[in-house]
Amino acid sequence: MVSPVRRCSRTACGRPAVATLTYVYADSTAVLGPLATYAEPHCYDLCAEHSERLTAPRGWEVVRLSDPSAPVRPSGDDLEALANAVREAARPQDRGDRPRGGGGPRTADPAEVARRGHLRVLRSPDS
Repeated sequence: MVSPVRRCSRTACGRPAVATLTYVYADSTAVLGPLATYAEPHCYDLCAEHSERLTAPRGWEVVRLSDPSAPVRPSGDDLEALANAVREAARPQDRGDRPRGGGGPRTADPAEVARRGHLRVLRSPDS
């Protein structure tokens, strides 16, 4: 009986495959992308551990294609934006220049649309 789950192509690894590796010899490139729909004879299916540790031969480039359906990992910019928002929320606020009840924006920031507590709704830079 054949298992419906594709396994990692690495020798002695039986973990389920999550990515497919293809070599483009003409460009000296290894392309690692989401698991292919079906197994190809000249492609290699890799588990999560082997796909993360993948390196290419000297002089080759590794191109990692992301899976659009996979959850997006936070980037360094996301972390910095979060840290800045926390710093701003923790900063003591001057209560004299705001109407009671917290209504209305604190600043004349043209990108700020609305405010609820320390959270702000910002207008998209495209609009």
